[in-house]
Amino acid sequence: MTGIERKNWNEVKSNDSWTVFKIMAEFVDGFQTLYKIGPCVSMFGSARIPADHPYYALAEETAYQITKEGFGIISGGGAGIMEAANKGAKRGEGRSVGLNIELPFEQEANPYIDSDKLLHFDHFFVRKVMFMKYAQGFVVLPGGFGTLDELFEALTLIQTGKSDSFPVILMGKDYWKGLIDWIRERLLEERMISANDMDLVQVCDEPSEVVAIIRDFYLRSIIRPNF
Repeated sequence: MTGIERKNWNEVKSNDSWTVFKIMAEFVDGFQTLYKIGPCVSMFGSARIPADHPYYALAEETAYQITKEGFGIISGGGAGIMEAANKGAKRGEGRSVGLNIELPFEQEANPYIDSDKLLHFDHFFVRKVMFMKYAQGFVVLPGGFGTLDELFEALTLIQTGKSDSFPVILMGKDYWKGLIDWIRERLLEERMISANDMDLVQVCDEPSEVVAIIRDFYLRSIIRPNF
């Protein structure tokens, strides 16, 4: 290794050390802000959904009905489904939380987030911890890689006992049918998962179904909301 290469490697190691403190700061800021928000449901979905799309209206109405049950809404803070979720929370006069992520194309926070409940993150993994730790349920609408990442993170943590169980609900039976069929026909058939793992996620179309699943879970479960 040349002297220049050694110098560059030492700079990388030094930068990594400072990154630890940046990550810690994000965790501290998140914990201090979110521990006092009360019971909430995290909602996920594509940022690319326009306001005139049926999925947008579905997300807004679902969030509205959830807030009428006394839960706040946590979204990723951006556009599309995230905006619709926060908009529905505002309409229902519920708590509206946004966990925004700084991206190269500068994701802007939507205007429906409570001013004292907007957080900005540089690191996806810190943001996902906040989604999990402070949610009493996950509602997942159509989305892409990011939505799938958040969905499978939740299912893995519940499956392995690293998180308490809570409702994980997919909205849009037609959209999710291929994924559910693949999980059943490949993962389950080839014993990559257990039969009872299929019970970790439910699929529905109507906001009222989502509300009923969440309400029934906490009525019959010995697990209480994590507050």
